[in-house]
Amino acid sequence: MEGAVVRRVIPSDNSCLFNAVGYVMEHNRHKASELRQVIAAAVASDSEKYNEAFLGKPNGEYCEWILDSDKWGGAIELSILSEYYGREIAAYDIQTTRCDIYGQDMKHKERAMLIYDGIHYDALAFSPSDGAPEEFDQTIFPILSDRTIGPVERLALDLVKDSNRRRSYTDTSSFTLRCGVCQIGVVGQKEAVEHAQATGHMNFQEYK
Repeated sequence: MEGAVVRRVIPSDNSCLFNAVGYVMEHNRHKASELRQVIAAAVASDSEKYNEAFLGKPNGEYCEWILDSDKWGGAIELSILSEYYGREIAAYDIQTTRCDIYGQDMKHKERAMLIYDGIHYDALAFSPSDGAPEEFDQTIFPILSDRTIGPVERLALDLVKDSNRRRSYTDTSSFTLRCGVCQIGVVGQKEAVEHAQATGHMNFQEYK
């Protein structure tokens, strides 16, 4: 194939998942507020499906939580956005080189791709060359009828494996964070969650 799969950087503002999805679906890095509303509406409309056991918190509490621009998205939000756009979302994890595909059971015909480094999502695009302007990016790809891996997915996996070799990821079991509110240091995602639950502080920055 002529061209390359490239990583399009999304700002690190706690809304990277939403803005990465906005970029691959609409070439728009500023969709977070709108997509948070989409998710809240979907969850509120089906309290049976999106119950407390599924969400980890009561339905109404989750809807308020996801509208907060400081809150991160994950698997639940990607599955809802896949359904909203009518396309699969393939999320490549750099640390494990695993690819999680959201919406796989919905028989969608197209797919978009994200890359995840442990704490941050960026967009993946197919570009005519590494230095080509973003307006030439292709971010929506047909799914092969036999669901085999296509040439673009192979290029994406090569990029992910290369990022893994360069250790371009954050090990969430051992990374160090500082609370932006009280400046206390914590180690790993578990301690960060415990600190957040105890204090209500949600603003963490990674530090070495």
